[in-house]
Amino acid sequence: MNRSAAVPFLVACLGIAIFCCMDALMKGLGLALGAYSALLWRTLVGTVVTGGLWAAGGPAWPLPALLRLHVGRGMVVAAMALLWFHAITLVPLAEAVAISFFAPLLAIWLAGLFLHEAVSARAVAGSCLGLAGVAVIVTGRLGAPHGPRVVEGVAAVIASALLYAGNLVLQRHQAQQAPPQEIAFFQTLTVLACLAPAAPWFATGPTPAQWPAIAAAAVFASVSLLLLSWAYARAQAQRLVATEYTGFLWLSLLGWWFFGEALTAATLAGAVLIVGGCLLALRQGAPAPAPQEAML
Repeated sequence: MNRSAAVPFLVACLGIAIFCCMDALMKGLGLALGAYSALLWRTLVGTVVTGGLWAAGGPAWPLPALLRLHVGRGMVVAAMALLWFHAITLVPLAEAVAISFFAPLLAIWLAGLFLHEAVSARAVAGSCLGLAGVAVIVTGRLGAPHGPRVVEGVAAVIASALLYAGNLVLQRHQAQQAPPQEIAFFQTLTVLACLAPAAPWFATGPTPAQWPAIAAAAVFASVSLLLLSWAYARAQAQRLVATEYTGFLWLSLLGWWFFGEALTAATLAGAVLIVGGCLLALRQGAPAPAPQEAML
């Protein structure tokens, strides 16, 4: 890998690591406040952070077509993030992220359907291998001792991954049209606008002791989004796809360290199958969208 390709790759790896730290904070906040409230308060702080960065850069209001792209993607991210943070309060972090690895395979099919990109035999084989990996993880989880809402948690992960796959079709296109500060601000603002109307009925106010974690999660999410937007504007998504898989290591360690979550053999085996399926599918020469994270 030459230097021009290595720098975006390393920046994307850093973005994934920071995002995983945010996930760990959000799991703790979600267990204490509920996924909706944790996401609402994090997004409120994040809007202030990203809005300040956008304003400091000499903001220019986006043209209508680009604004529609910002808002549309932000609406998808709002639903995706709410499902994801709800899911990680119900299932271990490592299992959730392993199942979500199926998203890039789904994105290949969506790119073929909506962008008319050719879906190769490798993509079909990779999808089958990835689906087998998801089945291994789900079977292992349902066959082991678990909480009463684990099925709900697994379903939320899969639903979030489906939304993320659609989101991926837009990510590279958006990163090529707008600077990172603009993307971060309008995405965060749109998510806040989607969440805020329900606040009078569903929001739980944080305690003073919880605000530092909320602020840290907002900063981590904003920095990660900026780093990933910068990287995807400078390298093809197919070259950065492998950075997502580093998240499995980070979230496995964070889940074990902070929440006592054990890494099961079924989760590890399923993750290997899914990653193998993704790499097989992405070896087809056409550019392919990259996977989760960082868009929460």
